[in-house]
Parts: sequence; C-alpha cells; structure tokens
Amino acid sequence: MKIKDRIAMQFTVLVATVLLLFSVAVYTISARFRQEEFFDRLKSKARTTCRLLVKVNGIDKNLLKVIDQNTLTEMLDEKVLVFNSENELLYSSVDDKLISYHAELLNEIREKKDIELVQGDSEVIGLLYTEGDEPLVVLASAYDKFGRSKQNNLVRTLAWGLGVGIGVTIVLGIYFAGNSLRPISHINQQVSRITAQNLSQQLDEGNRKDEIAQLAINFNTVLTRLNQAFEQQKSFVSHASHELRTPLAALKSEIQLGQRFTKSDPDLEEVFSNLFSDTEKLISITNNLLFLARSYENFGRMKFAQVRIEDVVFAAKEELISSHPEYRIDIDYETIPESENDTLIEGNEELLIRVFSNLMDNACKYSGDKSAKILMSSDSRHCVIKVIDRGIGISEADLTQIFNPFFRASHSSNMPGYGIGLSICERIVELHHGKMTVTSELNKGSEFRLEFDHV
Repeated sequence: MKIKDRIAMQFTVLVATVLLLFSVAVYTISARFRQEEFFDRLKSKARTTCRLLVKVNGIDKNLLKVIDQNTLTEMLDEKVLVFNSENELLYSSVDDKLISYHAELLNEIREKKDIELVQGDSEVIGLLYTEGDEPLVVLASAYDKFGRSKQNNLVRTLAWGLGVGIGVTIVLGIYFAGNSLRPISHINQQVSRITAQNLSQQLDEGNRKDEIAQLAINFNTVLTRLNQAFEQQKSFVSHASHELRTPLAALKSEIQLGQRFTKSDPDLEEVFSNLFSDTEKLISITNNLLFLARSYENFGRMKFAQVRIEDVVFAAKEELISSHPEYRIDIDYETIPESENDTLIEGNEELLIRVFSNLMDNACKYSGDKSAKILMSSDSRHCVIKVIDRGIGISEADLTQIFNPFFRASHSSNMPGYGIGLSICERIVELHHGKMTVTSELNKGSEFRLEFDHV
C-alpha cells in the first residue's frame, strides 16, 4: 500500500472514530435529557393529580378522570395510580390498563421518596405525596411519543452526518495526503532520472526548511560525494590505461625486434612468441579499459546520426568474417519492417558495429559449429536484434554477473577472452538509450536481445 493511501486511511479511521464517539455522546446526552425531562413531567402530573384529589373539595374520582383525560398536557398511554398507607388503590386514571406494581415497589417508594424506572416502552415514576392527612404513594406512567420521535430523528441525522462526514473525510484525506506527499513524488521523479551519466544533477531543495527539503539536501550531498568518487575512479582508469599504452607499445616493438634474432634458436623463439602474445593481450585489455573510461567522459561530445540497423549488423559481420573466415553468421528478419524508418535509429555507427561484432564473436567462439544467427524485428516504437547461438550456454548463477568487468563464466575459463567485452557492449547500448537482456541455458545456447527506439 502506498504511503499516500495509508495516510488517507489512517486519517479517515481517526476522524471516523472521533465522529462516531461524538455521535454516541450526543445521542446519549440527548436520550438522558429526554428521559429526565419526561420523568419531571410525570412527577408534575402525579403531584397535580394528588393535589386535586386531596385539597380540592367537590372533586370525586370520576370527575378527576375526566380532567386527566382532557388536560392539555395529556401524554400518550398515560396512567396515574394513587395508593394510601395500606397499599389500597385510592385512584386510577384508567380502568382498563394498570401499571405493573407490587407491595415491595410501594414500600421502596416510601423509603426513597421517589423512584424512576422503565417498563417496556413506557417511563414510570413513583413518589411519596405527604401534603394531605396521610402520605400517599403515586405511580405515573406514559409513553413519550414526541420525545422518542425527536430522538429517532436525531439518530437519523447523526447517522447521515456520520456517513457524509466519513465520505468527506476520505476525499479530503486523499487530497491532503497526496498534496503533502507531492514534494516526495517530485523528488522520486528527479531521482529516477539520475544515471551514471548525470550524477552532477541536483534535486530541487524547495524551501530548505522542512523535513522534505532536508531530505533533498542530504541526497544532494550524497550525490556530490558519489559523483566525486565516480570521477576519481574514471580518471584513474583513464590515466592508468593511457600511461600503460606507451610502455606496452615499446615492449611490443622490443619483442618484435628480438624475434628477428631468435630464428636459429627454437626455444628462444617460443619464449619471444609467448611474450608477444601476452603483450598483445595486455594491449587489448588496456585499450578496452581506456575505451570504457572515455565513453563516460565523452558521452556529451559523442556524435550521433541516423543509422540503419541492418547496415550496422552486416558491417559487423563483414568485419568479423574478414578476421575469422571459419565463422558462419546467418542474418534474417524475424518480422518484415512495415516502414523504412522502423530500422532507423539515432546512434554512433562505429560503436554499434563494435557491439554486434563483439556479440557475434562470442556467439561463434562459444559454439561448437562456430555459427550464430541474427534475427531482426520491429514494432511501432522499437527495433529489436537478437544474437542467437547453440553454444555452451551460461548458468543461471552467472547470468546476473556477466556484464561485470572481467567476470567470466565458470565453465568458459579455457576459452580465450578477458571478460570485458560484454561490459563494453552494455555500456554502448546504454549510451544509445537501449536495453540489452540475455536468456541462456547450459549446453543449449544463449540469446542476447538488444532493443533500440527507432525514429
């Protein structure tokens, strides 16, 4: 899960929890206030009934029932019962419905003076009335239709408010999380564009005050140190290779001169021949290292032009065949180009010839029949070249390292080579903004796939 989504979710859960707790608190307080207010109305009704029954002369029980039933403050399903000290029912506001009661309840009312309880959907109060000749116990019950209706409306309002609030929170959470993390996304985009060729590029440091700006500043510091180390490494390889070329060339000349005087001594001639061969290897390694180092330095000054990839492939084949006549290289189209531009790319022809010549040489060198097959294809964006052989193959463990300089597969140590050619090929392909991948299987062969953007 992305950080933006996680922050939005956590923010939503937090706000939803707060809204839920707020809604529960509002409902609880409102329900308690409604109940207490209704209990007060019941108590007022009970006291009024007792006063009329005890203090007003000329009012009998039937008249009091009529007054109770027609009062303006009549409540739904209202019932009032009055008991004397002997727990005898003195008055009932209704005849068909009575409040559930027992002697223990009446005695509890006398002891506590008043009580409040709920029976089913109705609220019930009991109080002790002492203003007459004898203390009376009053039970009053009713259903708070209006209060409960308002309470139900409140529940619906809170539910809708909670749902809308959570929905708005989700939208705002996603917006603000995305807005807050946008600088990090911007930094991520800048970092993705940094390669070995542009380590000097700096990230946008924003206001240089907040944590994200500090992250960019620290990253720029690391980039600067990395670029310095990289430049030092390139400079060392370039200068070392350059300085080695002169003494190696002189050594080669001296060996060639010495070979003229060893014709009469076969043993000495063999020694000079081995020296010459080893010197040639050193010169080749030095030249490759110098090329690899200077390819980084001269990237910005390298001349690119439109080249046709099949011309490059055929040129590489001719160059290789001229020095290795025993090689057999077949070139074919895997798919016929739909347009003449499908095989036209921006590149340096000399460097591309070096790539394909190296790959063809490896393919033939490691194949028993000294053969290789080249397949070309294209689509709407890319031009693809495959170099296929049926040679010794590469183990799965070695596949991840074959592009490292001087690495050689464990089963190819008896074959000539220095382990630097594929590194140079990969470097040249990178300079052309291409991509090179390899698939291989031991004792069955390898396939190198090169992909370039065509014009």
